Amino acid sequence: MSEGIKLQMISRRRTCLLGLAAALAFATPTTVLTVADAEAATDGTERRQERRTNRTERRQERRTARTDRRKKRHAGRTERRKIRRTATTGTKGTTDTTGKAPAQQPVQAPAQQ
Repeated sequence: MSEGIKLQMISRRRTCLLGLAAALAFATPTTVLTVADAEAATDGTERRQERRTNRTERRQERRTARTDRRKKRHAGRTERRKIRRTATTGTKGTTDTTGKAPAQQPVQAPAQQ
C-alpha cells in the first residue's frame, strides 16, 4: 500500500513540474514573439492602410469621372434641346416647339391673264 501512495506522490510531483515547465514554455516565447509579431503587425498594418487609401482614391476618381460624364451628357442634351426649340421652319421666321412639321400654306391658283 505504501508503494501505491509513493507512486501517487511521484505522479503528483511530476504533474506539478510538468505544469510549471509548460507554463514557462508558453510564457517565455510569447514575450520573444511579441516583439517580432509587433513589428510584423506594424508592417502589415501599414501595407493594409496603404491599400485602403489607394482603393479609396481610385473609388473617388471613378465617382468624379462619372459625375463629369453625366454633366457633359446633360449639357449636350440641353444644347440639342435648345437648338430644336429655336430652329426656324423657313416660313416667316416662326418657331415651333412641338417638333411637328410647319403648317402648310394653302396653294393659290395661278392668276389668269
